[in-house]
Amino acid sequence: MIEGIVHTITIHNVIFIADPVGALYWPEQQMLVVADLHLEKGSSFARRGLLLPPYDSGTTLHNLSKLITRYAPQRVIALGDSFHDRSGSARMTARDCETLAALQRGRDWIWIAGNHDPEPLAIDGTFVRELAVDGLVFRHEPTGEAGEIAGHLHPRARVRWRGHVVVRRCFAAGPDCVVMPAFGAYTGGLNILDRAFARVFATPGFTAHLLGSGRLYAFPAAHCLG
Repeated sequence: MIEGIVHTITIHNVIFIADPVGALYWPEQQMLVVADLHLEKGSSFARRGLLLPPYDSGTTLHNLSKLITRYAPQRVIALGDSFHDRSGSARMTARDCETLAALQRGRDWIWIAGNHDPEPLAIDGTFVRELAVDGLVFRHEPTGEAGEIAGHLHPRARVRWRGHVVVRRCFAAGPDCVVMPAFGAYTGGLNILDRAFARVFATPGFTAHLLGSGRLYAFPAAHCLG
């Protein structure tokens, strides 16, 4: 059951519920969409001698489990870079593997290929390059195509709010496409005024929907800070 304040983002005439933790839910399709989980980023860095606390996968899966409990989706779409590298799934702890398996049970789970994980991994689910559903296309790297739901760029916005400069992950959304925030616990972000977003949105007239505590805050991209 969905309770509390409901925030929506309309993409190509399709209305999504935009969750403040950084996911989209399409009620008519009973579909939950997340981007850039980057599971096992901590262990990937550790292999290169850069030690991070090894809790990112557990935290990310815990947050994802709360979303699945909230929306009870029949289908989950993970928009690429679900693992930080090609061997990430092999490094998951037994506990995290069990958690992921429990989340997948009883629903369709679609893994979109990303630049960090371009090939099928040794986990359950369906692996595709991209997915088209009712006039929308789900892929990892955004192109600006009408009806596109993508990730990859890890959008983040800086705004002036009540006398303070605030930096938050965000949805970067125009009327026909959206770039989703990275969902992973250890993921960084790219300022939405970076020229990478100009290649996606033809004009600066898109909106940054900043992730806040229990709600989203919408700012015109033109009003955000570099």
